[in-house]
Amino acid sequence: MDTMSPVERVLRALALTLVVVFFMFPIFWIFLMSFQTNETILSIPPSIVFSPTLSNYAALITGKLQTAAGTLDIAFMRNLGNSIFLSVTSVAVALVLGVPAAYAFARHKFKGSEDIAFTLLSFRFAPPLLVLLPLTQYFQWLGLSNTYFGLIWVYQLICLPLILWIVRGYFEDISADVEYAYRIAGHSWFATFRKIALPLAGPGIAAAGLLAFIFAWNNFVFALVLASADKQPVTVGALAFITSSGIQYGQIASAIVLSVTPTLALALYAQRYLVEGLSLGAVKG
Repeated sequence: MDTMSPVERVLRALALTLVVVFFMFPIFWIFLMSFQTNETILSIPPSIVFSPTLSNYAALITGKLQTAAGTLDIAFMRNLGNSIFLSVTSVAVALVLGVPAAYAFARHKFKGSEDIAFTLLSFRFAPPLLVLLPLTQYFQWLGLSNTYFGLIWVYQLICLPLILWIVRGYFEDISADVEYAYRIAGHSWFATFRKIALPLAGPGIAAAGLLAFIFAWNNFVFALVLASADKQPVTVGALAFITSSGIQYGQIASAIVLSVTPTLALALYAQRYLVEGLSLGAVKG
């Protein structure tokens, strides 16, 4: 029963509004900047009243950036395609490898299992600069430098540990009695894993995949060093807007809006899976 007074409700609504405005205002301002020229953006004092322009988005789509020094060729749309391909493929590979491994760690305890799992998790703890130099040498030796396969491989350092540990926790929250009953009925362990464990842990797998996708999408260091311009994602491609004639703030804002849109759309679509995942394991057998 709600016992809050009208004053308390007003104060609570006001506090929530202030929090939302505080966190959403930078995104709102970036969105406005994407429709402004550099002169409008750098004007003092700034104003939300301006004549909007689509020239920033046109420059990104056409690949022609107009600067004081002349016209520059940029490959933002190719970088955006690279980000989508690298992130989706990396997460797909990590799910194929990580979900069965997480189930094995959750259901089959063996000597050294915790040490192996923690070792895999430690890859996520390590800063990228720690492994960047040996990775560069290995990639040159194996011929994987500036290849999509090499980037997808190294992205597993980001995605695989995250998926392994998150999904393992969801599998451990599922009562094993349901799986045992299914096995007693004569079904194999693979059928049990596919028809019982996977559907029950579906929200957790979706949440882990979403988080891994966001981390892979935001990666900067690996792609900067291990790939050239034609293989780099948007996080690295945005450096093209820092030119000799100055920083193109309008194009940077437009690039942020376009690069955030896929992850935002994916998060909104997977929101129902995230909500379902909150209740997973609430009732234990």
